[in-house]
Amino acid sequence: MDFEDLLAYKKAFENAMEIFKLSKSFPNEEKYSLTDQIRRSSRSVNANIAEAYRKRRYPKHFISKLTDADGENSETLVWLKYALACQYITESQQEPLLAKSKEVGKLINYMINNPEKFGVGKE
Repeated sequence: MDFEDLLAYKKAFENAMEIFKLSKSFPNEEKYSLTDQIRRSSRSVNANIAEAYRKRRYPKHFISKLTDADGENSETLVWLKYALACQYITESQQEPLLAKSKEVGKLINYMINNPEKFGVGKE
């Protein structure tokens, strides 16, 4: 198995791509703030999952990188709430993104709580 086969990675990638498409419509004055922040945090979830998987030989590194992924996922939730509050997206656009982010969070936490199921600590 490779990190790209992980369900958490797949779902986070889908969410990041949806956020990217949606954020194209954000106003220009948000280019260097909300737009960049939400894109960066949503993409960082995947990057941290990939790093965690590659460091699975070392349990503490694995869990640390997954904790980073979970933090970035939570940050994405906050930016989605700002996007709604600023009326850049509608509730119907926000809801599936929030749901997928929450699902990704559960998957990441499953990995954190069950590292042995992901080959952690094996040479």
